[in-house]
Amino acid sequence: MQYRTYQTYILTNKNHTVLYTGVTSDLKQRIEEHKRKAYPKSFTARYNVDILVWFEQYFDIGEAIAREKQIKAGSRQKKIDLINAMNPEWKDLYDEL
Repeated sequence: MQYRTYQTYILTNKNHTVLYTGVTSDLKQRIEEHKRKAYPKSFTARYNVDILVWFEQYFDIGEAIAREKQIKAGSRQKKIDLINAMNPEWKDLYDEL
């Protein structure tokens, strides 16, 4: 039996000045959309935010959305701490998906 998974993720731009938090059921496809600017008027397209620096996986969409809201409500420093704990070099994790 195949279980559907959901991911909460954080993206940044090349200078790490902007952080974006999102949730999806297909992380690889969603990051590809960010990278090719599939939605040109979106926040991530306007600010060139397409580097995947952090993500967590869930089996329940409600948990993934709750985590997204928790992260968005937190400070920039809390987001930086999350990223540093998983990915201290801030490398693009997209290549590992």
